[in-house]
Amino acid sequence: MRAEDLDLRELLDFEPGGGTIRFAGERALILDVVAFGLLRRELVESLGPTAARVVLTRFGYAHGWRTAEALRSAFPWDDEREWHRAGGRLHQLQGMLVYEPVGAVEGPRPFAQALWKESVEAEAHLAHLGLSSEPVCWMSCGFASGYLGYCHGRAICCVEERCRGRGDAVCVMAGRPREEWGDDPRLVYFEPDALDRSLRQVTAALRRADRKLAARRPRSGQADDGGLVAESAAMRHALDLARRVALVDSTVLLAGESGSGKEALARFVHAGSARALRPFVAVNCAAVPETLLESELFGHARGAFTGATQDRAGLFEAASGGTLLLDEIGDLPTAMQAKLLRVLQEREVRRVGENRVRAVDVRVLAATHRDLAAEVAAGRFRQDLYYRLRVIEIRVPPLRERREDVLPLARRHVALVAARTGCPVTGLTPAAADQLQRWGWPGNVRELQNVIERAVVLARGRRVDVEDLPEEVRIAQPGRGSPGAPRTLADVERAHVLAVLRGVGGNRERAAAELGIGSATLYRKLKEYGVTRPRR
Repeated sequence: MRAEDLDLRELLDFEPGGGTIRFAGERALILDVVAFGLLRRELVESLGPTAARVVLTRFGYAHGWRTAEALRSAFPWDDEREWHRAGGRLHQLQGMLVYEPVGAVEGPRPFAQALWKESVEAEAHLAHLGLSSEPVCWMSCGFASGYLGYCHGRAICCVEERCRGRGDAVCVMAGRPREEWGDDPRLVYFEPDALDRSLRQVTAALRRADRKLAARRPRSGQADDGGLVAESAAMRHALDLARRVALVDSTVLLAGESGSGKEALARFVHAGSARALRPFVAVNCAAVPETLLESELFGHARGAFTGATQDRAGLFEAASGGTLLLDEIGDLPTAMQAKLLRVLQEREVRRVGENRVRAVDVRVLAATHRDLAAEVAAGRFRQDLYYRLRVIEIRVPPLRERREDVLPLARRHVALVAARTGCPVTGLTPAAADQLQRWGWPGNVRELQNVIERAVVLARGRRVDVEDLPEEVRIAQPGRGSPGAPRTLADVERAHVLAVLRGVGGNRERAAAELGIGSATLYRKLKEYGVTRPRR
C-alpha cells in the first residue's frame, strides 16, 4: 500500500447513532475549530505565548509519535518509505492542513520539507489572536517531529520557516535531525521539560534572540530582499505593492525603464508567494527569434520542424507550479500576442506539432520598458492582452527619481563585488560618493552595478575614490546624465576637450595643439575637471 492510497472514506468508521468514532482503527474525536481557537487563546492568555507553544508542541509531538507507531502495522505498506510519507497524508485527512511535500533526502541524514496550505492552526490563531510575529502551527510542527522521530529512530525537529499566521503567503515546514539545528532557540519547545524551563529560561533566551534579530533587520524603509533597496518613497511604494500582490496569484505587469530592477522585483514577488519553493523562470521575449518563440514558450513535438529531433517542453511547462516572467513583453510579435492571450485565458498550452492541450499551473508576471497604453493606441499591441496582463501594474521608478537609493545600492554592490573578486575594497570615499550622487544614471541600476564593479577592480586603495570612476561619472555635475537635461556652455566645452584628449590617446601636447590652446591652459582645464595623469 502507498501513502497516496489512504482514503478518508475507508479510514473513518462510525455508528450513525453516535458514541464511538474510529479513524484508522483508533478512537477519534470531532472537535469544533472555533472551540479549538478559543482553547488556544485561553492557553496564550493564561500561560503566556511561550508556555502555550510548549504545551501544544508537546501535544502534537505525542500525537505524531503515537500515529507513526499505530500506522506501522495497521496497513500492508509497499516499503518503509511509504509508511514514512503516510504521516503527512494522514494529517491532511484529519483536516489539520493540506500537505504538499517539496522534497526529501533519503538515507542516513533524513530531511523533510513541505508546503502547508489551509492550516487550521494558522486560521484559528488569526481569528482569535490576530497576526503573530512568530510562526503559529505549533501542533503540526510537533506532529511532524514526533512522526518522523519514531520512523527514523532518532530526534527529528520540524520548524516553520514561513507561516500564514504571521502574514506569509503559505506555511513552509523544514525538518532536520536535532544535531543539525545547532543552538537554534526554536528547538527548546521540543524538550520534555520545556514547560518547566519555559517559565524561567525561555523568555530570557527568546528576548536575547529578538534583540539580535532586531539588530540585523534593515532600517525602516530599506528592503533586504533579492538585492532590492528602498530608501526612497517611490521605491517603498513599489515594494509595498509587490508584497501585497505576492500573497495572491494575480497577473502583474511591471513597467519601468531598462535596467531599473524589474526582474529583481519579479523575483521578490515570487519569493514572497505560495509558489516560492517552485521554479522561477524568466524569458526575454525580445531576445528570442520570432520563428523560435512559440516553441520556446509552449514546447514542440518531435518532427514538428527541421531540427526537432525529440519532444521538448516549453517554458510554461518548465515553470509548472511556479512563476514565469515574460520580460520585454512589449516586443512580442503580433501573432504571438494572440496565442499568449489564449494560454492566459484557458491556462493550457499546445506544443508545436501536437493536437492535444496540456494544462499548466503557472503564475505569469510580465515586464516592459515600453508604454503599452501608447502601443495599444498605435495598434502595435493587442488591447485585450494588455488588460489581461495589467490586472495589477507596478511601476518601477528609474534611479534618477530615487536619489536616496543610489548610495545604499552602491555600498551593497561594493561589498558583493569585493567578496566575489577578492579585492580588499571596503567602501567609498566621500568624494566618490558625492560624484555618484551627481550622475543622472541613464542606465539605471544596471549601469550603477557596472560602474561599481569597474571601480572596485581598479581601486588602488581600500576605498573607491573619484579617480576609480568612469570619466563621465568622475566629471559629472548635478543634473548630468539625465536624458534631455539642458547642457551649459561649460559642459559642452568640457565634453569637447575630453573627446579630443581621448582621440589623441591621452597625449596632452597633441591635444592642446588640436584645440588651438597652450599646454598650460589645457593642464589648468583638466585640473578643473578633476582629470589627473594616470600613475605609472
